[in-house]
Amino acid sequence: MNAPTPLKNLLPTSGVQQGTDVIHESAHLHVTGTATYIDDIPEHAGTLYAALILSPVAHGELIGDGIDRAAILKEHGVVAVFTAKDIPGENNCGPIVHDDPFLAAGKVEFVGQAVAVVVARDMLYAREVAKKAKVLVKELPPILTIEEAMAANSFIMPPKGITRGDAAAAMAKAPHKIKGTTRTGQQEQFYLEGQITYAVPKEDGQLTLYVSTQHPDGNQREAAHALNLHTNDVEVICRRMGGGFGGKEGNASIFSQSAALAAHKLGKPVKLRVNRDDDMTVTGKRHDFRIDYEVGFDDNGHVLGADITLMSRCGYSTDYSGPVNDRACLHIDNTYHIPALKLVSHRCKTNTQSATAFRGFGGPQGMFGIETVMDEIAMTLGKDPLEVRKLNLYKDPAISGTPDTMTTQYNQLIEDWVGDKVIDQVERESQYAERRAAVHAFNAKSKTRKRGLALVPLKFGISFTATHLNQGGALLVVYMDGSVSCNHGGTEMGQGLNTKMAQVCADGLGISVDHVRVTATDSQKVPNASATSASSGADINGAAIMNATAQMRDRLKPVAARMLACAENEVTFANNEVQGGGKAVKWADVTKQAWLDRVGLSVTGFYMTPEIKYDFTTLNGRAFYYYCYGAAVSEVEIDTRTGEWWLKAVDIVHDVGRSINPAIDKGQIEGAYVQGMGWLTMEECIWDKKGKLLTHGPSTYKIPVAGDIPEHFKVTLFDNANLKPTPFNSKATGEPPLMLGLSAFFALRDAVAASAQHKAVVYLDAPATPERILMACEKAKATAGL
Repeated sequence: MNAPTPLKNLLPTSGVQQGTDVIHESAHLHVTGTATYIDDIPEHAGTLYAALILSPVAHGELIGDGIDRAAILKEHGVVAVFTAKDIPGENNCGPIVHDDPFLAAGKVEFVGQAVAVVVARDMLYAREVAKKAKVLVKELPPILTIEEAMAANSFIMPPKGITRGDAAAAMAKAPHKIKGTTRTGQQEQFYLEGQITYAVPKEDGQLTLYVSTQHPDGNQREAAHALNLHTNDVEVICRRMGGGFGGKEGNASIFSQSAALAAHKLGKPVKLRVNRDDDMTVTGKRHDFRIDYEVGFDDNGHVLGADITLMSRCGYSTDYSGPVNDRACLHIDNTYHIPALKLVSHRCKTNTQSATAFRGFGGPQGMFGIETVMDEIAMTLGKDPLEVRKLNLYKDPAISGTPDTMTTQYNQLIEDWVGDKVIDQVERESQYAERRAAVHAFNAKSKTRKRGLALVPLKFGISFTATHLNQGGALLVVYMDGSVSCNHGGTEMGQGLNTKMAQVCADGLGISVDHVRVTATDSQKVPNASATSASSGADINGAAIMNATAQMRDRLKPVAARMLACAENEVTFANNEVQGGGKAVKWADVTKQAWLDRVGLSVTGFYMTPEIKYDFTTLNGRAFYYYCYGAAVSEVEIDTRTGEWWLKAVDIVHDVGRSINPAIDKGQIEGAYVQGMGWLTMEECIWDKKGKLLTHGPSTYKIPVAGDIPEHFKVTLFDNANLKPTPFNSKATGEPPLMLGLSAFFALRDAVAASAQHKAVVYLDAPATPERILMACEKAKATAGL
């Protein structure tokens, strides 16, 4: 097998689409309500509707099938009901470890676990019967919290860790030490379009699944395994999602397989669309973490050694908890060099929903831990936190005299460091020093309102930490009239991936973007595709498209050379023309002639990310192809009497390399900041003592709204080309900007410290709800004797 062509040899020929604010390809459909989502697809005659019967207890043994099948079948409109025993093949929706049945078998392990699928002639009938059905179960004591799991040695996998130097010895010699615990909360993905699958049987036992999913390949394989079919018997199609954020990477299989089972058994189309309450009850959230830390540092605040223990609530099955917790370990440094580190990561098994992927994938939790440390060091020494942060940054070996200061705790040398430059730019453009003085002046005059300011940086690694997933595919079709159809393995969830891919495709062929249509993701067009996650969608799929366009140019060059009477090496593609020998012909004329000359006008493209050499068992090696950098300054105001708070201003500088589409990238950055702010300040999952989620709808679970956004919200793209030959030398923008929201949390912490005249160290867990802010103010003032 020939090695893939290096990406640097596939660079676009025209550059006309690079850095262009091309409007989102579905914008006109979104605003007119004509964009087709799964529930908008016209239904086939005879379509039936499914609903899930859910466990009412967090832990228990099912009695028999767990349901009264005969009673359910007597209900009005019911056609069938299926349990685990009706699954002909493998009962699994676990994306990595096969420990997660999509229908409970013998036992239930969280409130909301699917026990059975009821199918009826109307969706209302199905839902009413599912809600009414009694689950037959013998309740057992559950393990619900991180502390309970740690006490019971309840883990989904063994602990992992990283050791660098002698942390204990470094801390023993340190002039100052801090020791503490902090926590981050869970977060609901809260995509606008809920989980949904429309399963349509085809001839000869085949099945087409229309799924709102980030991973069509996973849904395809798992449905095939469940039904004892071959993978080529199942097709999964997703034109677009109404949001995903990680919640449709693995969790979509719970619903797609349930619908597939019913459709396969009945030979009828079956739609399964869950309501918001059930969606939030069944699906996993962002992992919540408890972070214990002990850190030694010198008089200036320079970290000398750290002993950090991460504990996360993973729920009842493995899901993505392995790589999520690994990534937390890999991002415990954020932008800081920690010379001596002992890090241990515990992955706790609890009787709650299996925690799953969420934008950032463990990175935000790790960064939160080290930023808490930096903040506390500053408070302890009475310094501006920015001074401590800058002191501990990774440093150029030419200045430090050792490559160790630019090497991570997992032994990857950082090759593209610009973190200090990004910080300097946002510090300067936001007028940080002047605003710090203004905040102090405001706080000196105001008794009950206090303001806080924080500048927090980020460094986020880009690649799947599972090396084999770093690959992408594309299908490129050119028609006689010069129009182009492009398909790739990524999924569009509103983030603008298809718009960027259309730009990459157009640029590779030297045509305008209106010639290109990116079609629905289809497992039978681009097979074996990785999930659209890890911020890799534009990188791997864009590179695969570039590979395809390079092949197409090579096919068309001989045709054009004959038309232009020039040598093939003189042929170039630009501005909807093919040029050579001082002459030009229209792109559409070349494609028509190619068809007449019987030249194939469809190609497949492929790409695999190079240079990844990482051992996930030891958390050691080159885990990432490159890094993204960013920094945000947030200013807040709190009412010390109520804990209420207001975001006053946000300034962001973020590194996206050479942007493919600046407008889309800025939108991603703004949205990511707000989602990160929501996780850290207002989005709170509350459970009762029996493991039932109480915040399972918008009436009880608060996400940021327009009123939470300040008038001053400035985003600047850092002027920096990716050193790696990604499409246009761009960088990922999906996940990294979420960590910019850390600045809002630490600005709140700064405001709380101001309530005690900065005379006490502030302890504040996330989310920093008004209740927690109020209690933190009271505790800080009491500690300071105020």
